[in-house]
Amino acid sequence: MTSKPTVQIDPAPILACTISRDVQRFDLLIDDMEQELGEAWGDLNFEDALVFLKQPDSTGMQFVAIAVDSEDESELSKMNDVIKAAKAKKIKVLLIANQVSPSVLHQMLKLGADDFVPYPLPEGALHDAIERLRKPALVIPEGFDPVTGAFTGTARPKGDRDGVILPVHGMAGGVGASTFAANLAWELCNVPDSEGTRVCVIDLDLQYGSIATYLDLPRKEAVLEVLSDMGAVDSDSLLKSMLTFNDKLHVFTAPSDMLPLEMVTAEDIGRLLDMAQANFDFVIVDMPSTVVGWTEAVLQRAHLYFALLELDLRSAQNILRFIRALKAEALPHEKVRYVLNRAPKFTDLSAKARVKRMAESLDISIEVQLPDGGEQVTQANDHGLPIAESAAKNPLRKELQKLAKSLHDLNKSVEAAKA
Repeated sequence: MTSKPTVQIDPAPILACTISRDVQRFDLLIDDMEQELGEAWGDLNFEDALVFLKQPDSTGMQFVAIAVDSEDESELSKMNDVIKAAKAKKIKVLLIANQVSPSVLHQMLKLGADDFVPYPLPEGALHDAIERLRKPALVIPEGFDPVTGAFTGTARPKGDRDGVILPVHGMAGGVGASTFAANLAWELCNVPDSEGTRVCVIDLDLQYGSIATYLDLPRKEAVLEVLSDMGAVDSDSLLKSMLTFNDKLHVFTAPSDMLPLEMVTAEDIGRLLDMAQANFDFVIVDMPSTVVGWTEAVLQRAHLYFALLELDLRSAQNILRFIRALKAEALPHEKVRYVLNRAPKFTDLSAKARVKRMAESLDISIEVQLPDGGEQVTQANDHGLPIAESAAKNPLRKELQKLAKSLHDLNKSVEAAKA
């Protein structure tokens, strides 16, 4: 009688695992993990995960997916320990979060989580996140722009400036605040006799920021890394997270994904602006139209705070609310400069009278009136170009040019007074 040899089939190596209090609460995650990895994944609770991640068997895993919901927030320390243990083994960490508060999500991202996907999982979201995690980190030479394929001479941090901080805040949606911010920043770069002046624009509208769109720039993943761990960011890493437009204007874009505005704290934003101020002569800050907890940090550091409005009732009502809020908190409302966009033409006397009545009823001074740039402005934004580059003779561009020149002259006189 002959005996048949026994064939030993090695089990598929575990490439990833989910970590949760109860994975059955995340049935969509189970389905997607099976679709992506077949049998090459496992599931652990938080206690077992800590033990497993300290064992040799965990070495070589591609990633762990930590699935949490609002009931897990009381176990934040356990979740944080798991993230630290995974990062110690150089294992990527993916967060799957269902109705988790922004503060908890912020803490977990700060500890080193590599990506985040909301639950219920959008179609294809887990697949896309896994693909991002599997991509090797690119080593990019200093000063090399991967978008254009050229060395751009990115500025190095010097810390030798004391820049002017100029936030821009739309008093209502669609009043043109981002257009104003992007184009004012570009005009500041091109004021005659301003050689060596360094200008940056920071897009703090973490949900709908459009500065990158208006300047045709990609949104870098490094922006999320900076915002997630501001305590560890220095001037060098901040400048490396910026992109340059036409080798002149430095841009800190909004993140590629929509983030909670509360993800960053007043201390985070204060540190960001302090570093920008130390390395640039002018810092334009595009603010969200929503007033958030860190708006005060921006206002306190601002030299002038531009509030964009239109000649309509919603702008008037929102300005009243804005002024009341600033006065109630004893904030420096005198820094606010009101800018009327799409102002009436000089010959429209009726509309001019409405502007005067609006200012008197709100007890404000409308110091800047910008004409309607028309279709050329929309076309410039859609093509990712400043108005100066696509329609140099546009009346709006000319007014922005004048404003930039006056800001340069004001800054020079202040510097002369300090000297």
